[in-house]
Amino acid sequence: MALILNIETSTEVCSVSIAQKGQTLFKKESLEGLNHSRVLTVFIEELFKENNIEPKMLDAVAVSKGPGSYTGLRIGVSVAKGLCYGLNIPLISVNSLEILGIYAAQNQEKYIVQKDEKPVLFCPMIDARRMEVYTALYNSQGEEIRQVSAEIIDENFLSDLLGTHKILFFGNGADKCKNLITNDNAIFEGPKTTSAEYMQIIAEKKFSKKQFEDVAYFEPFYLKNFVATVPKNKFF
Repeated sequence: MALILNIETSTEVCSVSIAQKGQTLFKKESLEGLNHSRVLTVFIEELFKENNIEPKMLDAVAVSKGPGSYTGLRIGVSVAKGLCYGLNIPLISVNSLEILGIYAAQNQEKYIVQKDEKPVLFCPMIDARRMEVYTALYNSQGEEIRQVSAEIIDENFLSDLLGTHKILFFGNGADKCKNLITNDNAIFEGPKTTSAEYMQIIAEKKFSKKQFEDVAYFEPFYLKNFVATVPKNKFF
């Protein structure tokens, strides 16, 4: 009956929840863009205060590890590590695409209205700028069948599977792919944004199996190296 604080900051959404037995007790979210550095610790403090929860009551902290926004991941992981270190509790990490993929697979009746005999696959997409997305592929049982990768999307993306499967595309990177992936078996529905609420069942399972990270050495899964913009004009 673990009490787990979940932190999801891999996209423009800043989301925290406190869960027990994989069920949400309390949640706070901001959809206002990349303001994680300003609101994340405030949300956590408010959850504790408003619900009479002492930090020492937590059994673990779970955090989305990426891929996703470099800045968002760095902030989320830093706060999670600080809490775990200060409270001497385990750190759990969850892949950002797995959070979306498993949630959609477990709640597919919300998104697939017309059903036929074709099997359904689930393709979460996190925006990686321009026509690139971070993506993976999951079956109806929530099992990963195509590994996490950074992909430049064109009209041939997953065309081999779209001939035999319905594929649900979702996440904040899916909308920009609609005009390219035009196969009749492509469905653009599903959760548009990430949420700490989606990760808590995975976090609970990892807690029960003691699948913890090393707090001192854990780093986000950026997938692509962060590249700082080089100014065109150099001043000496």
